[in-house]
Amino acid sequence: SEVRGFSPAALETLAIIAYKQPITRVEIEEIRGVCCDMMIRKLLARNLIREAGRLEVAGRPFTYEVTEQFMDTFKLKSLDELPELPEYQQVNETERELFE
Repeated sequence: SEVRGFSPAALETLAIIAYKQPITRVEIEEIRGVCCDMMIRKLLARNLIREAGRLEVAGRPFTYEVTEQFMDTFKLKSLDELPELPEYQQVNETERELFE
C-alpha cells in the first residue's frame, strides 16, 4: 500500500491534523509530546498538508489542514471516512460515569 512510504511519526502527525484540523504546530506538539517543525515542513513539501490560515492570537500561528493529495493518497472521499477514535469514546464514557 502507499502508506509504506510514511514513518510512524509522519502518520501520527497526519492523523492528528486530519482529525483535529485546523490545528496549530503547538497543538500538534502538545498531543505528540515532541517537536514537529521538521515533520510539518516535510508534510508541506509532499503537499499532504497546507496552511489553513492564522489564529488571531499572540504570534498569529499558522493552522494546518490536510489536502486533496492527502485524500487521494489515503483513498478517502471525505474526512467522514476516517475511522472513529476508540480512545476518545472511552474517555467520554468514563467522563459520563464520573458525572452520573
